[in-house]
This record gives sequence, C-alpha cells and structure tokens, in this order.
Amino acid sequence: MSPTLHVLRDAPLRARNTFGVEARAAWLGVVDDARALPEALARLPGDQAPLVLGGGSNILFVDDPGMPVLALAGTGIHVLSEDTERVHLRVDAGANWHGFVMDSLARGLCGLENLALIPGTVGAAPIQNIGAYGVEVREFVHAVEAFEPANGEFHRLSPAQCAFAYRDSVFKRERDRYIVTAVEFVLPRRAAPRIGYAGIGEELAAMGVATPDARDVATAVIAIRQRKLPDPAVIGNAGSFFKNPIVPAAQANALKAAHDALPMFPGNDADSRKLSAAWLIDACGWKGHRDPLGSGDAGIAASHALVLVNHGKATGRELFDLARRVADSVHERFGVALEPEPRIIGADWPAAAT
Repeated sequence: MSPTLHVLRDAPLRARNTFGVEARAAWLGVVDDARALPEALARLPGDQAPLVLGGGSNILFVDDPGMPVLALAGTGIHVLSEDTERVHLRVDAGANWHGFVMDSLARGLCGLENLALIPGTVGAAPIQNIGAYGVEVREFVHAVEAFEPANGEFHRLSPAQCAFAYRDSVFKRERDRYIVTAVEFVLPRRAAPRIGYAGIGEELAAMGVATPDARDVATAVIAIRQRKLPDPAVIGNAGSFFKNPIVPAAQANALKAAHDALPMFPGNDADSRKLSAAWLIDACGWKGHRDPLGSGDAGIAASHALVLVNHGKATGRELFDLARRVADSVHERFGVALEPEPRIIGADWPAAAT
C-alpha cells in the first residue's frame, strides 16, 4: 500500500496535546508511512525544521508553534526474528506506547511491564528515554530508525549512537536533527520481575500475588499510576512535569541531614545523588494547589506533586508561569534547580531557578 500524506492549514492542536491547551499550527502534515516524509517536508512551507508531534503527552504549548507541525500516524508492530529466549520487534513511531506494552505482554514477552500506562507514542519513548519504577526503555531498545531532513537520509541508530541518559538522548539534545520513524526492541520471554521500587511489592501483596509474572507487575503498576496520576482524558496533564534532580553527593547528604524524610537515590555516578522532585515540591506546599491567577484552572494535582494540571481553561502561559513559581520556590528553600520533562514551545526555561 502506498503511503498517504495530508497537509492541513491553520490546524487546531488542542486535541493533539494532553494538557488540552489551545494552540494552532499554521501547517500540519500527517503521514502514515515514513516513506512519505521527504514529500511531506517538501510540501510544508518555510525553512524551519518541523515540530514532530506524537501523542502530545510530552509538550506544553505556551504559544502557537512558529514552525510547521508533523504527525506520524503509522502504528504497525512487526516481528523481525525470534528464538526460544527473545523476540526482536519493529514498532512504528505512531503506535500508542501503552498499547504496545500490553501487546508485548499478550505475546508472552517481558521487560516493559514497569513502563505500563505511560502516555504517548512509541516514537517518543527513546527521545525522552522514558522510565518508571526502576526501568528505562533504553534497556530494551535494539535500534532506532530515524530520518534526517537535512540530507534526506534514513538511519538505523544503535543504542550507543542514541547516547541515552536519564530522560535524555541524542534525539533530545540534537532536537531538529532526526525524526524518529520506528523503534526496534529485543524483549525476553522470561525475566525476573523488578518489584523493589516505589510500592510495587506492596501493591502485589495487596493483590494477593506471591510469585508475580510480568502481567502481574503491569497490573500493579497500572493500579499505582491510576491512583497517583490523573487521567489526561479527564484533566489535562503531561504526567510528571519535573525531572528528579541529580545533585552532587555532598549537597544531597547535607539536605538529607537537614530533612531526614527526603527520598534519595543513586545518581549518575558515585559523586552524585538523585532527589525526589515530588517531595521537594510537596514540602514547599504546592501539592493540590489551584492557581487563582488568570483562568483559575492551572494547578498541581492533589494526588501527585509532580503533575501540573489544566482543570479546563488554563492557557499554556498560565501553566508555564505556575511551573516557574514552583521551581523558584524549591530553589529558594532547598537550593535545588528543577528542570521540566516536557518540551516547551513558545518560552525558554532558564538553566536554573533564580
């Protein structure tokens, strides 16, 4: 079947971002097959690299995008090879991430269960190196297929070439260089479940499961996330808005000595530690806050201090300004700078809170 391409003018983007904020694209191109990308880019006007939108779950529109917008609609899942131990799959960038996780479990595969119910598309997963409950997607990525608009070439990047780091990758650091078109995964048929992080063991015990398999872990993770994180279909949000900050070990130890309840985890190396952004924000009194400014619809979820929410009519600017005030308060009290996870369109996030 030949690839299809649709180019739309003055396209609304509210339904294409999980914050549900109003924004419009002067031009929107939608392709169902990566082979149509060269034609799509040729037909989109202007000389700026397009903004590639997946599920819109990792973006905040503070203003309308000043560049064309491109959406990849392909959703195929294909088995490339398999043996008695593992399966090698290729998944189109437009496939729903949670749908793919559940599909992998239905095939009897392991590895992605701790990443269940993360919103967004498969193509966004390696860009952000999504992670949850002690697992990062990079552990199972075999290759990332991408198109490079500058020279019209298609690439197949190894994990090393992807340069994965905590919530980071080459695709995020060189944002306009590549368009992720598909991701290849190698998933095991058998693996020891990872249940030692963030209450999964307790959830499984409450379920009455003593020897969990991958599906049990996914069920536990889904239950935890549904309790803690609001459903974007009900209240606009992009999941965790802030990264957990990584700070020098000496600074972390001093904060821990002053605040014994502060959760602390290993950092990137022996000289760094990861702190709980949710705890820092909650300690500053923001959890459950609803901003009286503007529409009155920008807020912080009552169920989780990391989640910035749109109660209905908040603008992207209102959400951004609230996030800045949250970060400033954390920096003022604890000396720790918070960084956002989502990509912000129409505003710059300072390198550190002031």
